[in-house]
Amino acid sequence: MKKIIPLSLMVLSVLAAEETDLQSIKVESTYITEVAKKAQKSADLADALSTQVPSIDMNRRSGIANDIIIRGQKRDNISVEVDGTKVCGACPNRMDPPVSHVLASQIQDIEVIEGPYDVETFGVMSGGVKIKTKAPEKGFKSEVNLGAGSFGYMKAGATASGGNDFIRALVSVSHESSDQYEDGDGNTLAEQVDNSPVAGTSTFQTQYKDEPAYTKQSAKVKLFVNPLENHELRLSATANRSDDVLYANSKMDARYDDSNIYSVEYNIDDMSKAYKNLNLQYYYSDVDHPMDTMFRDSGATSYKTNQLQTTMQGVKLKNTLELAGQEVLIGLDSSKRTWEGEMFSTDAATLVEGMHMTSLPYSETKNMAVFAKADKSFGDLNVKVGLRYDTTDISVDDTVYEDNDYTGFNANVVANYTLSEKSKMFLGFGQANRVPDARELYSIMYTPTMPPVRVNVGSGTLEQTTNRQLDLGYERKSDSYNVKLKGFYSMLSDYIYYQRDSNPTGGNYRFKNIDATIYGAEFVTNYFPTDELELSLSMSYKKGEKDAALSDQSDTNLADIAPLRTKLAANYEYMTDSVATLEVHRSEKWSDFDGENGEQELDAWNILNLKVNHTFSKMIDLTVGVNNILDETYAMSNTYADITLLTNSTDVMLLNEPGRYLYTNLNLKF
Repeated sequence: MKKIIPLSLMVLSVLAAEETDLQSIKVESTYITEVAKKAQKSADLADALSTQVPSIDMNRRSGIANDIIIRGQKRDNISVEVDGTKVCGACPNRMDPPVSHVLASQIQDIEVIEGPYDVETFGVMSGGVKIKTKAPEKGFKSEVNLGAGSFGYMKAGATASGGNDFIRALVSVSHESSDQYEDGDGNTLAEQVDNSPVAGTSTFQTQYKDEPAYTKQSAKVKLFVNPLENHELRLSATANRSDDVLYANSKMDARYDDSNIYSVEYNIDDMSKAYKNLNLQYYYSDVDHPMDTMFRDSGATSYKTNQLQTTMQGVKLKNTLELAGQEVLIGLDSSKRTWEGEMFSTDAATLVEGMHMTSLPYSETKNMAVFAKADKSFGDLNVKVGLRYDTTDISVDDTVYEDNDYTGFNANVVANYTLSEKSKMFLGFGQANRVPDARELYSIMYTPTMPPVRVNVGSGTLEQTTNRQLDLGYERKSDSYNVKLKGFYSMLSDYIYYQRDSNPTGGNYRFKNIDATIYGAEFVTNYFPTDELELSLSMSYKKGEKDAALSDQSDTNLADIAPLRTKLAANYEYMTDSVATLEVHRSEKWSDFDGENGEQELDAWNILNLKVNHTFSKMIDLTVGVNNILDETYAMSNTYADITLLTNSTDVMLLNEPGRYLYTNLNLKF
């Protein structure tokens, strides 16, 4: 705990007001509004979040469908919800992370939970993302969005909304595609693989070297009905279809990635003087994700497929009451996730499939929970308290692996104290748990021999992870500047961590429980020298350490901990609602990394971006921008071995970020 005192003095993370337009920052979360308006470069939500929220870094997986890391935490350590629907990916290699199943253009606003401060949702151990998509409105409104960019990028989308006091509907469709991007050296994704010393037979076949990077289509329908006063039935359905997504530094590409998200919700407000709200929701999501080696030289005669499928469904009941002069929320939460996978080979000439083998046995993760929240003010002091109790059973259809069960208690206290009209400080402490997932427990590999021999790579009996975290911060606002500073100290017990075998073909990869610590801070300041000009600075810093090195290793650095990152921005409003923005992004060198588990030293980098958003009228606005103006060659994310990348006994293939990228976006409203 001796690190908590200097922690409060750290400066971290970056955020420009033109990109964020944040509401007042609270200790437990950050709000991003008008996401669709700002994320005009592509539909990739991970890209949009990593440039707008200081606590979020992006893990580059492909030209789209990238993953997010919140304060050094990813995978099941964080949770993603879309309109209250918990979303999970099917791919164990994170080719379809949860944030890839919603388009940035469909989103109204996002709350990013930073820490164990959400008791309403299962699995918010170290953070979460609550996404709210656009809702249907009264009257009639429509919008057409057209975009184009470097490397053959094309986007077209349309949204129509309308209705009256009784019924309102929204329909949204989108189509997006892109060729392979080029890095700063002019190398496409296929050429990056060709140039890698670890590629082996994972290079692209000649006829596929110019294959498009991806094609993505999405359709969303929402229907809101008000049968009675203060009653509202909310129906929602979303379909996403992605085809032939290239994952250059992985061994396989995604043949397709299909997901569906459904929600039925009934909401009643002001049932009585004391009964403020009742909300009941049922949700269901499913993902079908086959990945294969068809495009690679290794699949020239016979290509391998690993097809994963997952479903997530749940029921949540929330009651908001006024008790003894304070607002209290009491709720019940129940969910079930299924996950399974199989591998098979296909003759490239005849398309005849060979032997099917289980890669992930069918499993069910069932959770039941009760939760409560209370909010009370004492003059200038506001206190929020949250409690949650979980029981989770994980069953597996396999004769080797065993079922698991867990219980968990989550609790948090958040205090905000108003120092003056212009400043406040906050302090929070929380504890939350997350259970292992089926991949960590039950994964199976096979030797390349004939016949193949099963190798159990799941850990089978992992303990659940517990995060105990302290957050503190300060915020000050004035007419000429704003300052926001947040620091955190996270103590992770039984943290689920991946240990790389010293021999990558040895089959001894394993997840295991360790104890670890992550601490850091985010800093944001905005300065307004004139009515037209705004200058902003933001910084983000994290440090992660294992309490002890893993067996047969000596490194105590924790993986996925990005170095100090800084963002400077100047925003000039040259006409009403028309803004020109110049940004400088900088990352320091990765000097603290887990080299024994696949990570490597990455160079520091500086990126210069320019964007102009011009409003012609209330109906027409045009955005023109160029990212990475100086065409730098750099890598943003590292190569932690929990993802299967191209590798040999010493090296892992990095994936470079795009080089100079020009884009334009035309938005028409009717």
